[in-house]
Amino acid sequence: MIREEIREIIQEAVRRVQQEEKWPGFKIPEIQIEHPENAGFGDYSTNISMILAGLIKKNPMEIAKLLIKYLDLGVLLPIRRRTPKSSPKSKFKKIEIARPGFINFTLSKDYLQKQIKEILKQGDKFGQLKIGKNKKVQVEFISANPTGPLTVGNARGGPFGDVLANVLKMAGFRVEKAYYVNDYGMQILTLGHSVLKDKEAKYKGAYIDELSKRIKEKDPEKAGQKAAKIILKEMIQKTTVRLGIKFDEWFSEQTLYDSGQVEKALITLKKKNLIYEKEGALWFKSSKFGDEKDRVVVKANDFKTYLAGDIAHHLYKFEKKKFDKVINIWGADHYGDMKRLKGAMESFGHKDKLKIIFLQFVSLLEKGEGIKMSKRAGVYVTMDELLDKVGIDAVRFFFLQKSPDTHLNFDLSLAKEQSEKNPVYYVQYAHARICSILRKIPNQKSQIPNKFQIPNSKFKNLTNHFELNLIRQLIRFPEIIEDIIKDYQVQRLPYYALDLAAAFHKFYKDCRVLSEDKLLTQARLALVKATQIVLKNTLEIMGIRAPSKM
Repeated sequence: MIREEIREIIQEAVRRVQQEEKWPGFKIPEIQIEHPENAGFGDYSTNISMILAGLIKKNPMEIAKLLIKYLDLGVLLPIRRRTPKSSPKSKFKKIEIARPGFINFTLSKDYLQKQIKEILKQGDKFGQLKIGKNKKVQVEFISANPTGPLTVGNARGGPFGDVLANVLKMAGFRVEKAYYVNDYGMQILTLGHSVLKDKEAKYKGAYIDELSKRIKEKDPEKAGQKAAKIILKEMIQKTTVRLGIKFDEWFSEQTLYDSGQVEKALITLKKKNLIYEKEGALWFKSSKFGDEKDRVVVKANDFKTYLAGDIAHHLYKFEKKKFDKVINIWGADHYGDMKRLKGAMESFGHKDKLKIIFLQFVSLLEKGEGIKMSKRAGVYVTMDELLDKVGIDAVRFFFLQKSPDTHLNFDLSLAKEQSEKNPVYYVQYAHARICSILRKIPNQKSQIPNKFQIPNSKFKNLTNHFELNLIRQLIRFPEIIEDIIKDYQVQRLPYYALDLAAAFHKFYKDCRVLSEDKLLTQARLALVKATQIVLKNTLEIMGIRAPSKM
């Protein structure tokens, strides 16, 4: 990636200036490379001069000028472990300073033109990275209680978790997608009471009425267990398939108790002096790890709390399945559980291995009115109903557009609209338009140059602003993958898809692809094919179709 190359040459320049100017010794801080909001400032920018100014007490503009001496196109110093062939000299049109000390990089036409061949060469592997180093990661998501069908609210984590796992895999991690089935505890007993329709019933709805007809058990716990299995198999699992999600593991909470893993975890915590007895209950010293107070793991009636099972479950993840990292995607209402669970993992030697991402709630808008969702009241919108109304592509795209910490308002009218106002339609139409262009070519194999047929010199004809801007968007794809790995902000993907589609539509409007100029036609066809590759890769990682016709 060019962004990484820029980072490397800046590091080398800082080292050389340290030597030449006898700067005090310091560890070079992390170098941030950003895209300037104003395209007039170039393609990439760094604020390293301002950061260094705080370390060596010099004016950032003065520092930037010193660094420029070693970044200048004519006197760029060779970089360690680089061959002369890979010198960045030809990659930049210019490197400039902007107040109060930014260093801005503008890519050269030659560099941009060469990227088309590289994309054609990599094909569906374009965007794949090796930063994961084959480390083992589990992403656990949805994990809604098996007490009813998946609703629009509790299934928000579905597209988010699925796509995050896809991105991790693309970045070189070994990834497992997991669903934790909460089939033990009070919620199952309550489900049983609801099926039996006794005075302790709380869940309502047509599915409860149907379960009441099918389940003949009189014991509420056994009735609840049978109901949970039916709900999981006939409702939840079918919905996840409709959402395009394939879980690698469906893990039953009940097995933790049946196998004795919960008891074993509590015994170990007691040996670590992290469990104590008070008022007939057993308490975990979670306050030792930043929790506001200690938490009960075994009640006075000997009933184990959800936390006890959660601790055992995560020990299974780290100690039996040997995950290097576990990412849990929870609803925002579980925020209070984070410190106690992370604290327990720290006590077992797994500090910083558990990442918990919280998703805010979903509102479904219909005719300007929000629809309330509550399993217990029997008034909710199921994910199946939403899929029936707008389809999988709109559901996934709209759910992915908002950051996890942002409330999601799902606009049904917009999701159903077949026009450029609908973002998923706009992106898919770009892919369909590309396919339409390629279908018009009588003999694609001879007309569309592949990675072996066309030398880089043939792309010299691509000098139009819209051509070059489209290439700039194409080469951002690996950067998007890298950035998501750092902060898990998956919403970058749909916005990148929109930017790429917009760049292609502008190119198509301004540049005639098929013309009498054979060399220009070949070059533009190669650019169109490269765009198809990147757009399809982007849609596939989001689990959204890349249609050939619309």
